[in-house]
Amino acid sequence: MPKPHNQNLLDTLRLTQTMLDLAERGDNERVDAGCGVLYGALRDSAFKLRRMAIEERENHIANDDWDVEVTHSSSN
Repeated sequence: MPKPHNQNLLDTLRLTQTMLDLAERGDNERVDAGCGVLYGALRDSAFKLRRMAIEERENHIANDDWDVEVTHSSSN
């Protein structure tokens, strides 16, 4: 079981992927420009949060504090 702070980073990476998937689906199915703005903001937020979580993960790895086997998944 990963340390709680590492599990939180993994959960954040998974959440940002869910946000990106929703933004894509929402943008493809929208019926007006207002929804386009909403899904654009969701996408931008997901990318920013994802970048921050990846940076934190890299810090944990560099400090020998990462106890999760790194795999090549959508959360990388």
